Amino acid sequence: MVEEVVSMAMPDEDPNTMRALRALENEDQSVRLRAALAVGTNPDPRFVDKLIERCAIEPEFLVRDMLTWALTRHSSAMTVPQLIGELRSPRAQARSQALHTLSKVGDRQAWPAITRELLTDADDEVARAAWRAAVVLVPEGEESGLAAVLVTQLGRGGREAQLSLSRALVALGEAITPVLQTAKTDPEPRVRRHAIATEGLLLDPDAGFEYAIEEAKRIVALGTNG
Repeated sequence: MVEEVVSMAMPDEDPNTMRALRALENEDQSVRLRAALAVGTNPDPRFVDKLIERCAIEPEFLVRDMLTWALTRHSSAMTVPQLIGELRSPRAQARSQALHTLSKVGDRQAWPAITRELLTDADDEVARAAWRAAVVLVPEGEESGLAAVLVTQLGRGGREAQLSLSRALVALGEAITPVLQTAKTDPEPRVRRHAIATEGLLLDPDAGFEYAIEEAKRIVALGTNG
């Protein structure tokens, strides 16, 4: 059925193009990986739709990463509007992978599409991808506004989610200092710990997140933000 749709949409395609499109759907992960590499090596606008479609459903991380790379090899004028469209998908993977790809493309025209809704998405993978994309795409002068939204997510999730958020905040630099000061007085200990750990990373990036979070736990347990 898929092959019939592709054939109807592009009846004049050469056999190599058709083989590549079919290979992106092959059951063998290694075949899909090689196909994505080949498509990125020889970019062609006719592949963009299929690459984005596969990003939304591809189960293997390595293949998804290659699909993203292949998309970055195509014109952003073609890929960015379609990736923005994926941000409204009900499928979490479609949203997270589109955000990840937008962060790699780095076209700031996508910034208005990085909404508060995405930055606070209930799905941790979507939210993490939104945080990373936001700090890449945020226009100069809007860092404080972004920091104010990101800080509302302090204390969220497990170690990976918290580390991702801390890294995103630290990437904004001194713009995060005022909001962290407020978060350090939050009534929720988990939020205070995360705020203190993030501040520790900002002041000493070489300290590492594990050290920063353990130090933050100690500070909160002692009942001081000093």
